[in-house]
Amino acid sequence: MLGNMPQTAPAPLDDAGIGDPVLAGKHRRLREAIADGGPALVCFSGGVDSTLLLRVAHDVLGDGGCVALTTVSETMAESEQRAAVELAAAIGARHEVVRSHELERPGFAANPVDRCYSCKAELLEIARPRAEALGLGAVLLGTNTDDLGDHRPGLRAADERGARHPLVEAALSKPDVRALSRALGLPTWDKPQLACLSSRFPYGTQITLERLRQVDGFEDGLRSLGFRQLRVRYHDAVARLEIEAAEMPRALEPGVRQAIVDLGRRAGFTFVALDLAGFSSGSLNQLVGLRRRP
Repeated sequence: MLGNMPQTAPAPLDDAGIGDPVLAGKHRRLREAIADGGPALVCFSGGVDSTLLLRVAHDVLGDGGCVALTTVSETMAESEQRAAVELAAAIGARHEVVRSHELERPGFAANPVDRCYSCKAELLEIARPRAEALGLGAVLLGTNTDDLGDHRPGLRAADERGARHPLVEAALSKPDVRALSRALGLPTWDKPQLACLSSRFPYGTQITLERLRQVDGFEDGLRSLGFRQLRVRYHDAVARLEIEAAEMPRALEPGVRQAIVDLGRRAGFTFVALDLAGFSSGSLNQLVGLRRRP
């Protein structure tokens, strides 16, 4: 995964090597936004957005002014926990890993429509005191401008707790984040979209440790079969598999199809269904009218 990560000193803080002048300008604004806030703790999941944010924050603020914080719990895929540690080390940033306890927060496990508010509140209630203890004035999140248009109650929790969104301040969309990540040599530039495992459950479906492990294990198995962008949506005895439309023909090849069914049953599902609409981030929001159907 990390084979393309530069192992030498970070790129210079000018925009050399970024051929697109618009993207170069956004890179410059991102650096300025981070510099203006001073020493910072970066909430770091190892996803596309937070990896770019950590890389640029480390470039701008240096070892003494930038610390990455990853909170891990049952709602974070185990493979992503490992990836976050590897990425932070490759960037060269100081990295702290702390346990969080979303499932213990009142109301979270019941999975209400504002579940993400509780999740982000948990993160910031860990991050803010840790930043203060380290003498870091800012807490940074990897929110991009595309995140502003969906159902994101977590943004309200972040804003209430004083977190900043430098990618938004620099007007970076998700495609911009990927393009800039590629220009800076980050291996995450084409990493599939991720979300915490709680997003696999329809609102109102109880989230339990056993169910989280079911989904995580099934998704890990699917990745071992070579599928990249995917979700296993939990519907009690049914696992509804979302994959990219281009990958569906391979999923239906007899040997692969049987391997998928076997994985699902080993994970504890009775039925495995392939959603013909394909992968769609946040698709469960459609069930409660929080997102228009495509």
